[in-house]
Amino acid sequence: MSKIDLDLTINNQKISRNDVDGTMWLNDFLREELRLTGTKFCCGIAVCRVCTVAWQRVPGAHMEPIRTCATTLEHVNGTILTTVEGLAIPGRLHPLQEAFLENFSFQCGYSAPGFLMASYCMLDRLKRSPIPKDDVDAAIHDAVGQHICRCTGYVRYYKAIRQVVLETPGLTT
Repeated sequence: MSKIDLDLTINNQKISRNDVDGTMWLNDFLREELRLTGTKFCCGIAVCRVCTVAWQRVPGAHMEPIRTCATTLEHVNGTILTTVEGLAIPGRLHPLQEAFLENFSFQCGYSAPGFLMASYCMLDRLKRSPIPKDDVDAAIHDAVGQHICRCTGYVRYYKAIRQVVLETPGLTT
């Protein structure tokens, strides 16, 4: 066991803990220590991507999707994370969450947080580097194409994500 002094920002809140097991999986820390249970656990080998959250190495950096079931606390120490709980602002869902609801993208809902967070990272990339409208489908596939949904809601996920990309000014050229 490798003990560390943990300093993270999660959903815009500073988290500081002394003498934490640095080899603890991020998923366990989020769910068990912080009770942020929106991030799910499924395969445990980083294949299904159900456990995806958004990660920024430093403030202002691109948001990157990371899989919490295969990421230790020592790997993310000193960084910034956003979980599915951090998407909504008080009183209002994030546009991706709204689009997922409008398009009935949730069946069981288990894989939805991973799809949301990967899409959220994609939106961050597009804000920084807009793409031609003709490239939207490929960008969505790159962002969520390897995510697994056991209920096979892929078409609805893609439709919802596409809707947000096309309706958000400045993401496409």
